[in-house]
Amino acid sequence: MAAEPVAPAAQRLLDAWERDDYAAMHAELTPEAREEYPLKRFERIYTDAAEAATTDVITVDEVREGDDTALAPVSIATHAFGNLRGELALPIADGQVAWTPNLVYPGLAPEERLSRRTRAPQRAPILAADRTPLAEGSAAARTLDAAAVAVVGETGTPTRAQARKLASLGFPPGSLTGTSGLELAWNERLSGQPGGQLVAVSTEAESEVGGGRVLASSQPVPGEPVRTTIDPALQRAAVTALGSLFGGVAVLDTQSGDVLALSGVAYSAPQPPGSTFKVITTTGALDAGIVSLEDEFPVESSNSEIGREIANSHDAPCGGTFAQTFANSCNTVFAPLGAELGGEKLVATSELFGFNSPPALFDADATAVIEPPQSTIPEDLSSSVEVGESAIGQGQVLATPLQLATISQTIANRGVRLPTPIARTAELRPDAEPVEVTSKETAATVRDLMVGVVENGTGVAAALPGVQVAGKTGTAELGPAALAPGEALGAGEEAPQELDAWFTSFAPANDPRLAVAVMVVDAAGDGGEIAAPIAREVLAAGLGTG
Repeated sequence: MAAEPVAPAAQRLLDAWERDDYAAMHAELTPEAREEYPLKRFERIYTDAAEAATTDVITVDEVREGDDTALAPVSIATHAFGNLRGELALPIADGQVAWTPNLVYPGLAPEERLSRRTRAPQRAPILAADRTPLAEGSAAARTLDAAAVAVVGETGTPTRAQARKLASLGFPPGSLTGTSGLELAWNERLSGQPGGQLVAVSTEAESEVGGGRVLASSQPVPGEPVRTTIDPALQRAAVTALGSLFGGVAVLDTQSGDVLALSGVAYSAPQPPGSTFKVITTTGALDAGIVSLEDEFPVESSNSEIGREIANSHDAPCGGTFAQTFANSCNTVFAPLGAELGGEKLVATSELFGFNSPPALFDADATAVIEPPQSTIPEDLSSSVEVGESAIGQGQVLATPLQLATISQTIANRGVRLPTPIARTAELRPDAEPVEVTSKETAATVRDLMVGVVENGTGVAAALPGVQVAGKTGTAELGPAALAPGEALGAGEEAPQELDAWFTSFAPANDPRLAVAVMVVDAAGDGGEIAAPIAREVLAAGLGTG
């Protein structure tokens, strides 16, 4: 039978230490110790020691009896110095612990405190899919591939919270850190593990450089590289095609879902997607059996079937067969069609395509760090006006180019939506499964409709010689554009609309390889004029055609 501890107070204090319960620890001290070291000071002494040692976990073995002491073997798992072991001798007086500050660590002498001297390891590179570096070198002198800056992000001065985290891991003061993009998402992996010396510093050695008694030492461990799915040639093409325009371009592998390129704000600034959303409305309507390719629709420039007037772009007359209305993007058809489908089914279809969920770019830890915004649709579309507006990508619907590329990837992949990882390193990929959004038959029908957009509809500017492109344009109206200083409207003249221009696509249509989506914010024209040519340029680079 195990012997009773010399003092239950010592056992209770050590048990509380294992769970970081400083109030419970403090309660086991003698009255004199509690008076000299009030709880806040007592806790601060322990937390300072834990930070110096980079303590992760405290484990205390069975307490033994000594001469007026409780002897406790202690294991301390640290981030920077490995697993440390020693024995604490806790003095006991009148059944309580006569505590002094040197008891925060085994072997500390009176008047000694813990300190450390550490150095940062070599930061690891971020690599493209072909293993060429997108970012390499130290955090202070990172060499970046200019085309990949928006993807890899930057290193720099940490925030206060980041600085506290770095200190807890053992990094020396002044260390830099990842501040955005992949540098931030996988900062801990890229940063490696600092090394150096854990020392006991006495009052006499306080001012001596390198002074103190060395308790433990370690070597820095370099960071681990992150290999991404980025294709350098496509990344350059996406950045070049977008140029100085504010917006984003996302490129996916249609068969794997892997992210091949991201430029601009490809996943970080959701905007109303306009008529690109009609791909979702069409999918839902076909699956619900409320529309077919044989259906005919009246040619009109506007109607009020959803409860308010909906007009076509530029107030143009639009109608004909369902294929023609899709190719020419007739709001007068798709707003009522959405209302007929109903809010519940429209939202359900949208969510199958990935709306109202975080994008599947990163593993769970990196997703929590980056918090990439969701593409969203209101879950409760209670009126026909709200449903009709949402069905044409207006109202409160918001999306990113990454989400729109995912829509094209899903149609290209016979109705199955894939995760969109940006890392080839296995443990950094998202924990997400493929989602069957629609049937192969519906996906094939939508594909053919998207081909019609590029061959004889609003997306002809995306056509490529010798390659059949499937696409859908979108132009979101955000409200009246601000007038220039001194500019005034004439009598009866309306202010021009501020526009976002969109295009989502995949190619070759019958053997898809690439899905490309483009968004241009505050565009000088509609999606067919502004976004489609950008997608064409990226597709041409990826498919090796002009």
